[in-house]
Amino acid sequence: MVLSVSERTFTQEVLQSPIPVLVNFEAPWCGLCRLIHPLLFQFNAQCSEQIKLVGVNADDNFKLANTYQLKSLPTLILVENGIVRHRLEGFRGKEDLRLALEEIKLTYNNRSQTYNNLTTIDWECRSA
Repeated sequence: MVLSVSERTFTQEVLQSPIPVLVNFEAPWCGLCRLIHPLLFQFNAQCSEQIKLVGVNADDNFKLANTYQLKSLPTLILVENGIVRHRLEGFRGKEDLRLALEEIKLTYNNRSQTYNNLTTIDWECRSA
């Protein structure tokens, strides 16, 4: 289950999150939004330790839709430390999205591995 975020909870759940957040701006009437849900759920299952996935109903959260200048739905925005790092919009279907999500996953898996390696080295140096 993906966490649903609103204007009231956006700052806490997204902008102040200790890990990067992939925000899925969607609407109930959007067919492509529903079509990509399985890919997003799969991404969430594989990356939930490195990246948090949240959903925002753009119709119910007009201020957020304006703030992030949504031109089409769905729009996915990757936010890290309160800063937009990546924006996915205008993709033509599931395959475009799958490739973009794979790129994000690889980027953050590599960062996580680098951090874990540095932590291990740091710990080994301290215990020597």
